[in-house]
Amino acid sequence: MFSACIFCHASLGTNEAIEAFPIGSRLAFDPERGRLWVICRHCRQWNLTPMEERWEAVEQCERRFRDTRVRVSTDQIGLARLREGLDLVRIGRPLRPEFAAWRYGEQLGRRRRRALAVAGGAALVGGAAVVGGALAGLVAVIPGLVLLQARGLPNVINGHRVVARIPAGKRYTFPIRGRDLAGARVETTDDDTTWALRIRYDGNERRFVGTRALRAASHLMAGVNRFGASRDQVTDAVSLLDDAGDPDRFFLRVARKTRALGRLAVPDLPAEVRLAIEMSAHEESERRAMAGELAELKEAWEAAEAVAAIADDMFLPTSFADFARRHRRDANDSRSEAPQE
Repeated sequence: MFSACIFCHASLGTNEAIEAFPIGSRLAFDPERGRLWVICRHCRQWNLTPMEERWEAVEQCERRFRDTRVRVSTDQIGLARLREGLDLVRIGRPLRPEFAAWRYGEQLGRRRRRALAVAGGAALVGGAAVVGGALAGLVAVIPGLVLLQARGLPNVINGHRVVARIPAGKRYTFPIRGRDLAGARVETTDDDTTWALRIRYDGNERRFVGTRALRAASHLMAGVNRFGASRDQVTDAVSLLDDAGDPDRFFLRVARKTRALGRLAVPDLPAEVRLAIEMSAHEESERRAMAGELAELKEAWEAAEAVAAIADDMFLPTSFADFARRHRRDANDSRSEAPQE
């Protein structure tokens, strides 16, 4: 197993995602032909791996690619980014986009646990204040103050608190405070063919469309959903996205439904809808960024494939080539016949 690029001799790095092949931070694989490359981060060259090291690694790459939610594909090449930091480039027919809750379940669950811990701390302080007041003979006064702390004071504080910062250009961001969220709406454009995001901030108002709306929504919804979500809510949000099938279709569906219900503000939407907006905005932004890399990857793959075809067939007898083709065909047939979970 090599660890340096054969072109520029730079280190190829390592990964913790593919147990059978822990070399490289960007792997390209072709499950149909059984080929595996390590793409050098320094010179961008594709390093073809030795044949005896590929089979199990290619199968593991395929499984991880299928299980990864954040990915983008064309008719010949796909790119996925794993949470361990490994990039997988898949050569061949694209897979149907699959929606999975693992990416956001842990993140939103952590937000929820943190919010509950803060609320529990506030309740403990309030209880201590009541006990202390009783001992001091202030039983009649303190409960009212505690009630103000539990209901009124947080609303006042949250109204002024900055819950999100929306990028406007490369260097400037404008703050969204708690009181501004009531003016945030997902709406349709004038021709009703696409969606837009309207945001109020410090007495002003802005309307975002297209890529700018996606960026703004990803920042805004992290603030709206700052209290996290339960596992069931995350599952329901994923189901909404899966049913829509496409982020733009989902946003347009929300915009039209919001309009039909009287222009509901974003915080007034059901929890699963708010969560789905955040998930979809984040992932579509990542897909668009990743899509810009596909053209370059496709060109590099075509050049690498020509070399790989020669290298793989140069020293092999015809009998082994026939065996390899049968092995790949049998493996593909077994995968297609396997029951879906």
